[in-house]
Amino acid sequence: MTTLYIKNMVCQRCIMVVQQQMDALHLQVADIKLGEVKLKETLQGEQREALKAALLPLGFELIDDRRSRLIEEIKVAIIDLVHHQGMDAKTKLSDHLSATLQHDYAYLSALFSKVEGSTIEKYFIAQRIEKVKEMLVYDELSLSEIALRLNYSSVAYLSNQFKKVTGLTPSHFKQLGRDRRKALDQV
Repeated sequence: MTTLYIKNMVCQRCIMVVQQQMDALHLQVADIKLGEVKLKETLQGEQREALKAALLPLGFELIDDRRSRLIEEIKVAIIDLVHHQGMDAKTKLSDHLSATLQHDYAYLSALFSKVEGSTIEKYFIAQRIEKVKEMLVYDELSLSEIALRLNYSSVAYLSNQFKKVTGLTPSHFKQLGRDRRKALDQV
């Protein structure tokens, strides 16, 4: 069995696209999830190069070194938490990442900052703001409901953070619509 780590694989559609590429290359997938593919067989050098070539035009990359793989795992854990699982108000981000990735948070934080040139917290905030944008565009919830769902302590705190990151108030963003959203791998 071979485990592959894939950069920019951040949503269910990404999983479908990667699965299609695996099928096209006749690679037997045992399991596939955000950022990771487990193959039933060992991947040979020629197969690995063919897979790299197939994934690259689609915006994906195979991750070979341990540090890059851990950075991608941090990003995937945050994306999964913010966009797919929902965050429990009692859970701290540092505790969640430490438990999920089985590493001390201080180590994860230092590594992330060194490699990415930004902090885990800033990345987490950027992902939360993207989720707020998505919810505003779909216009199904009030700002109070969005703040509650994303565990902001208050609507004022959400609004202030939103304006700090985007330069716009949530209501002004809502008027502008979808043109201001980013793909999750671009955050």
